[in-house]
Amino acid sequence: MSDTEAPAADVAADATPAVDDATMDVAMDINRALQEVLKKALIHDGLCRGLHESAKALDRREAQLCLLAKDCDEANYTKLVEALCKEHGISLVKVDEKKQLGEWSGLCKIDAEGVPQKVVGCSCVVVKDFGEQSEGLNFLLEYMKGEAES
Repeated sequence: MSDTEAPAADVAADATPAVDDATMDVAMDINRALQEVLKKALIHDGLCRGLHESAKALDRREAQLCLLAKDCDEANYTKLVEALCKEHGISLVKVDEKKQLGEWSGLCKIDAEGVPQKVVGCSCVVVKDFGEQSEGLNFLLEYMKGEAES
């Protein structure tokens, strides 16, 4: 019995600092923060994906944040989303690729290894509910506050 108890205590003691060190090593940037916020919002059913859903949420002023892909094909699409965000005072963040935005917002299949497959591009995502507080959300709110000031 002492053989099984001692290693379990050692493993638990060793595992806790390793997780904290891994969390500390990862530097938070805007892309990582967006990914974390979108994941939590998806879990709490707070995302609108696509032009139709996003435009409705923006027009109803339910949106807290809007994400738009820079590589959007349709210029009118971009103009509409930017105008709605500006009119209602909703923060707009531009993401580099629509495939990346689609992956972050859950428009893909995840295989057994955790690798995204069949990623669908998404040019616009609106966050209606951030879900729970997180480090990524705090970073994103600070980033948006800095963008609003400049």
